[in-house]
Amino acid sequence: MALTGSRILVVEDDSVTQMRHQGYFQQAGYQVTAVSNGAQMRAAMAEQEFDLVLLDVNLPDEDGLQLTRELRSESAVGIILVTGRSDSVDKIVGLEMGADDYVTKPVEMRELLVRVKNLLWRISLAQRPANEMPMGNELYFAGWTLNLGNRHLCREGVDVRLTTAEFELLAAFARYPQQVLARERLLNLVSHRVDAPDDRTIDVLVRRLRGKMEKGEGLPKLFVTVHGEGYLFGTTVTS
Repeated sequence: MALTGSRILVVEDDSVTQMRHQGYFQQAGYQVTAVSNGAQMRAAMAEQEFDLVLLDVNLPDEDGLQLTRELRSESAVGIILVTGRSDSVDKIVGLEMGADDYVTKPVEMRELLVRVKNLLWRISLAQRPANEMPMGNELYFAGWTLNLGNRHLCREGVDVRLTTAEFELLAAFARYPQQVLARERLLNLVSHRVDAPDDRTIDVLVRRLRGKMEKGEGLPKLFVTVHGEGYLFGTTVTS
């Protein structure tokens, strides 16, 4: 599960923290490149592909949250935000921008390693060729097809790219259609995403799914808010 050899880009302006992260993950068997700012990050990503980015929110030249949005708009690379900010609002904004996970300093390196391993494993599953996936693993609803094996979502032949968190939440909804699911239950059905996940984590992911699956002519409303209780996936699902 370690997926040793995976390429990690550390974006961190503090030289001590940068060296610690680089050395720690190199010892764990990963290929690690370390840079200090947004400009160097873009240059590194133009030279080679990375599997995961450890991104400091507080960079000297650019806001790490805006860099997260930029990264997510261009690729499906794994993103873990690392920051000294402890405000839960910043965590929610980080998820809104498309981050997969969020940890606060001081970082426990063993915990960060586990988070990196888990995210890389989920990304590797999503990238496996379709012919390696078990058959009969597709769900159909409201014109959409969701393949639980290769994590592809499509409608009328058009693929919709989902982050790992978005896929996991959509799969949870599709497994329990037309049932009211409390936010707490949805949190339990989705992989642990941040230091202290709360109800707003689910709200953020639902908004992201709505933006991809409900915004457009002819697209049905799927995610129904049940005030005071949670959400309901308002369609039938077949397999």
